[in-house]
Amino acid sequence: MQVPPILKGESLKRLLQGVAIGAIMTMAIDFYWAGWKLGSTASEMAQKRSSAAVVAVLAPICVDKFQNATDSSSTLVELKKTSSWQQASFVEKGGWASFPRSATDSAVARACGEMLAQLK
Repeated sequence: MQVPPILKGESLKRLLQGVAIGAIMTMAIDFYWAGWKLGSTASEMAQKRSSAAVVAVLAPICVDKFQNATDSSSTLVELKKTSSWQQASFVEKGGWASFPRSATDSAVARACGEMLAQLK
């Protein structure tokens, strides 16, 4: 059996160079424009999305706990008097952002403080 001319000598070298360059270009284009992700990047994105989902669910519960607490109207006035960057710690100290079997989440407290500050 004869080897085709494209697989001989200089032609073989050019063919292999073309394959290598094509593979590299395909990966570069797909990672940058087609949205391919490494496993670590995908894991990080999933972690951020799940944390955002937890905050979205727990922040309204925190607001409800705040509103159902005793003397919530005067506490709300105090909260609104504090600066926006201190509202999360105010909510944490009040215990409204703590839930059974979990530690107090500062992201939940921050979202809760922002939602409470917008109440009238």
